Amino acid sequence: MSALRSKIGLYTLLLLFIVTLGSLAYRMFANELDAKVRTIIYVPKTIDSSIEFWEVMKQGVATAAKEFGAEVRTVGTDTELDVDQQIELLEQAIKEKPDAIILSATDYYRLIPIAEKIKSAGITLITVDSGLSGGVSESFIATDNYEAGRKAGQELRKYIDPEDKVAIVNFVQGSATAIERERGARDALLENGVHDVQPTLYSDGSVRKAYQLTIDLLKDEPNLKGIIGLNEPSTLGAGEAIMDMGFKDKVKLFGFDNSSNEVKLLEKGILLGTVMQKPFNMGYLAVKTAIEAEGEEVEQIIDTGSVVIMKENMYLSENEKLMFPFIE
Repeated sequence: MSALRSKIGLYTLLLLFIVTLGSLAYRMFANELDAKVRTIIYVPKTIDSSIEFWEVMKQGVATAAKEFGAEVRTVGTDTELDVDQQIELLEQAIKEKPDAIILSATDYYRLIPIAEKIKSAGITLITVDSGLSGGVSESFIATDNYEAGRKAGQELRKYIDPEDKVAIVNFVQGSATAIERERGARDALLENGVHDVQPTLYSDGSVRKAYQLTIDLLKDEPNLKGIIGLNEPSTLGAGEAIMDMGFKDKVKLFGFDNSSNEVKLLEKGILLGTVMQKPFNMGYLAVKTAIEAEGEEVEQIIDTGSVVIMKENMYLSENEKLMFPFIE
């Protein structure tokens, strides 16, 4: 009997040793996993540093990378129009085998095959600002662009009559953000009795092109009373055209985003107001979500929100923090 007890005691000690060893090995593996530096390739629509929206988003990306210990490299095209080059950049990114790719898609449909290739390669795909048809990515982080477009349409309607003629200066045709914002703006105008909305003008994300399109429009349509610019370059180009034509009191402009040049247009009264997004939050959450997606389920859609900014409320403390998110 004592021999049997001795054997049981020995087996118990052996079992405890094995369990302890396994637990120690698991903790070492978990710590090593936690200590791993996540590699992320960030692909915005453009790396044009003159567009402040993308510069602010890049700051959000950099802040999150530092906080979560990720290594993030940014690659992008010179303009938002170059869909083919963005696809080429993504092909190269796949070869580098990062842990995740964060993508602002230049086209709602054409990037779907390369997005599926990214996922097939076992790389986490997060879309930010501008997504893809069918919800290919693990998570889409952006403004609710349809609702933001509605806000622009509703606000402009307060300053024009139902029978007035209105124009929309959009940016890149085929971009998800462009499609949704315009749909929201048109729906809001129509619901509020404004039916005379001109065919859409596309600036291709260029201030210069938006300016010339608006100059031509103001010459061709002398009875035009309102314009909605659906992104930063479109708003700036339209605003500068209104200013140069001396139409400040004749044509009401409502825009998107909050660059320093747009702030100047607000202060001069050329820009009635703007729908401000939160690009810093988008960039930060994109990195955070890319890291979280490796080990847990993440939200498929994260709405970062939008705020209507007017001249009279732009310097309220809560709006100032959103308008000027630059950090040291």
